Amino acid sequence: MAHHSIYIVLFANTVKAGTILLFPTIGEIFAERAGILNLGVEGMMLIGAFVGFVVAYTTKNPYMGFLAGVLAGGFASLIHAFISITLRGNQIVSGLALTIFGGGFTTFYGQKWINMTLTHTLTPVKIPMLSSIPYIGMIFFNQDLIVYLSYIVVFVMWFILYKTRLGLNLRAVGENAKAANAMGISVYKVRYGWTFFGGLLAGAGGAYLTTAYAPFWLDGITAGRGWIAIALVIFAMWDPVKALVGAYLFGGINALQFQLQATGTTIPSAILNMLPYIGTFIVIIISSIIVKTRHIKPPKELGIPYIREEK
Repeated sequence: MAHHSIYIVLFANTVKAGTILLFPTIGEIFAERAGILNLGVEGMMLIGAFVGFVVAYTTKNPYMGFLAGVLAGGFASLIHAFISITLRGNQIVSGLALTIFGGGFTTFYGQKWINMTLTHTLTPVKIPMLSSIPYIGMIFFNQDLIVYLSYIVVFVMWFILYKTRLGLNLRAVGENAKAANAMGISVYKVRYGWTFFGGLLAGAGGAYLTTAYAPFWLDGITAGRGWIAIALVIFAMWDPVKALVGAYLFGGINALQFQLQATGTTIPSAILNMLPYIGTFIVIIISSIIVKTRHIKPPKELGIPYIREEK
């Protein structure tokens, strides 16, 4: 039984670690579906992680912290939206600048918070009936409320994307902005809305990291997770349900790395810390091959500024 419990702990931690990636991946999927490439995910996650931690620490309420982190990520994304949509600037340069800004901002303001730890963190809430299912219950239904929120987000966003007018408009803008405009869809509104939404979810990933998974502050605490999320968008082929699989896959690599370090393995910790990034390379290579062979294409308007024609 002890052997089983090790696996249950590992898989439960996989879900938690995966949740940190799941939010920003879904956010970026929807921003890209609208035609906006945002390479600022890492920066927005850092800002969300920092603001989330500070608010949770000062209010002693991790839910307040989480919400503040979500909003902080959203507001950070508006910088990118303004440059990309209103000013029609280069989306790649703008996104990279946002990541650098997030790093600089949190390093500067985070100095006095380094190594401080939250006394109140997000705690698991068992779902009656479901949590008593053997194995599955302990892994999926003995988590905190934000993990449950992530399950809902995946399926709600899948439904919105494929089954609603909102999703149809989004896909139209990402595939052919001029035609969408001719149909009466406001390309700018759609792009602003979904870029902001992407920022909110990037902030959610960061805030979840510092209010639940690792409830302390360290400089650069996101450690490249934003870049992994961008890679996972390709792995998920711009689909929210596939994003769940990818996020848990990386969550598993992350959780395994910590479990191995905790059990005192002979593998050097530097190599264990490299695992998620080696995994990212492998995933991008495999995804690129699948995307090519299946002729799955990214949204046609991805990264292309939209210029509305004067009537």
